[in-house]
Amino acid sequence: MKLTYSNIISGIVTLIGVTMLFSCEGNLQEVRAFSLEEDAPQAIAEGINLKFTDSGRLVATLKSPKMLDYTNKSFPYREFPDGVEVEFFDEQNKKNTVNADYGIVYENTKLIDLQGNVVILTADSTKLEASQIFWDQDRSWIFTDKPNTIRFPDGSYTDDLGFDSNQDFSNFRSRTNTGIQIIEEEKDE
Repeated sequence: MKLTYSNIISGIVTLIGVTMLFSCEGNLQEVRAFSLEEDAPQAIAEGINLKFTDSGRLVATLKSPKMLDYTNKSFPYREFPDGVEVEFFDEQNKKNTVNADYGIVYENTKLIDLQGNVVILTADSTKLEASQIFWDQDRSWIFTDKPNTIRFPDGSYTDDLGFDSNQDFSNFRSRTNTGIQIIEEEKDE
């Protein structure tokens, strides 16, 4: 068998091609190991402390130990599996605070679902406690069908099974409730 220059080059090219094929297979396995599962979040953030401003004025802060970002899904959302604390500031810089063990924000509907030991404390010291609260950001409306307690600054309170309210509690509707209402009487002279 006579070896020619073209046979040697052809052999070397074949050897390099086969080597590259096997090395690509190895790299492909590594890439597959790093690829995300279909249900995995596109991002995970830890130790979140976000500040939201409007025209230079602080309007809200959000703190959470962990956030899972699923905004790449067909129905995008962000999940806070280890709890969330949000502070809202009005034009007079009065603060309302929301705490929950779990939260999820649905991007398309602007609906927030808060679950587990939900506590809302308004600037005037109105305190709402529930196992679950929904907050419609577009309508500035909060609601629940779960048992809840609302304590007002004047000492009155209600134990409800569901309510609807604007987010500053100046217009709320109880579905069923019991509690104590404080009413000031005017004296007739």
